[in-house]
Amino acid sequence: MTKLTDLTVTEALSGLDQKEFSSLELTQSHVAAAEKGQTETNAFITTTFDQAIEAAKASDARRSAGDAAAIDGIPIAMKDLYCTKGVRTTAASKILENFVPPYESTVSQNLLDAGCITLGKANLDEFAMGSANVTSAYGSVTSPWSGPEPSKAARKLIPGGSSGGSAAAVAGRFAMAATGTDTGGSIRYPSSVTGIVGLKPTYGRCSRYGIIAYASSLDQAGPMARSVDDVALMLREMAGYDPKDSTSMEIDVPDYTTALGKSIKDLKIGVPREYRLEGLPKETESFWDRGAEMLRNAGAEIIDISLPHTKYALPTYYIIAPAEASSNLARYDGVRFGYRCAGETLDEMYENTRGIGFGAEVRRRILMGTYVLSAGYYDAYYLKAQKVRRLIRQDFDEAFKKCDVILTPTATGTAFRIGEQEDDPIQMYLNDVFTITLNLAGLPGISVPIGLCADGLPLGLQMIGRPFDETTLLSVASALEKETAFDGRPPFVI
Repeated sequence: MTKLTDLTVTEALSGLDQKEFSSLELTQSHVAAAEKGQTETNAFITTTFDQAIEAAKASDARRSAGDAAAIDGIPIAMKDLYCTKGVRTTAASKILENFVPPYESTVSQNLLDAGCITLGKANLDEFAMGSANVTSAYGSVTSPWSGPEPSKAARKLIPGGSSGGSAAAVAGRFAMAATGTDTGGSIRYPSSVTGIVGLKPTYGRCSRYGIIAYASSLDQAGPMARSVDDVALMLREMAGYDPKDSTSMEIDVPDYTTALGKSIKDLKIGVPREYRLEGLPKETESFWDRGAEMLRNAGAEIIDISLPHTKYALPTYYIIAPAEASSNLARYDGVRFGYRCAGETLDEMYENTRGIGFGAEVRRRILMGTYVLSAGYYDAYYLKAQKVRRLIRQDFDEAFKKCDVILTPTATGTAFRIGEQEDDPIQMYLNDVFTITLNLAGLPGISVPIGLCADGLPLGLQMIGRPFDETTLLSVASALEKETAFDGRPPFVI
């Protein structure tokens, strides 16, 4: 019999409906796995196992009464950027180490209403600033995958960031799905390097209310799971218009599950020539070509497209995102809430609080953001970056006149060792090179595992869709998933 922790969300819902097991049994098995997984990965900042057990009992009662919700009884991880009423929410920062929100984020409330059971708050890069989940004030997250090196320390790999705790929990089989947030690739990159599926919806598809902000014009909530079916289920429940979020779009949410398994015959898949970067590893390029061939075999037409302003995306992102972060994080001053470090004067208290409360990467990005917004540099940097952002969006608009979905790598390569790039922030920023364009353009994107590389580690391919056309995107992702038949398992869960 298949272990309960090996089931996907879709399979578990079928088993619950058929009374093959209860939500309590399902949750208990994941709690036991999470206790082991937490030791291995440090995927959670706060665990809520006791509450999860009680929620599972309530779920079983609803199912017995014929009153089960859409995804009732499914244990998930909640990224610790989502405010959760009565449960500590830290954003992986010392400055919020004792913050217990008096309210619930809209997305997490939607999932609670749908019957999901939260196992705990998943670790992340501090304030979602990072690509490796090594900037958390509560310790780095270790991937459930390991490298081939003989030394145990050298085998410890990053799970990607910023949603690394969510990715580790799902890949490690101790959460069936998880929430993430994506500002420049923070759902898709960790999904790629841990061998799971991660979906970044169109900007405005999911409410940002109650999600601690990094860069407000780029942040978007999304699901992470082990199958395309599962992220479609999760997105259906997470999405929707929210009047509490001024950027939320009042647009119908389709049943994304109806897109799964549909023929992609006659769809046009664009392959952007500018993404064939100089120095791109041959294996990554080979997997990209293989993915295109798989989609061609499934009936799609593969065409060449151009996104000419791609080369400007990385510097554009690292002007706009830090600028918005410097504004959003100004509220953490030790006066109203959060950590406070005393000083002899008010200014000294501000300096002490923010100097100690924020980690090095957060301070770096605040300083960059403050600089590009300062008098004399606003026009030269920030305003120019906004103009380039518009050109990047226009590139996609033109491309989508010729194709339905765009196919690219998600990442340049597989996961690297913890500590390997920490002294080179520029190299860390380059991890986002394939993912940030979507955030600048507000488009939906999904990462699907394509296979294991020569080093035995997973790698994903990214598909990009038109605004609010997650349905077509999921159709293509489902077709690719079927062709790859990826079933890689991290070593420690075998």
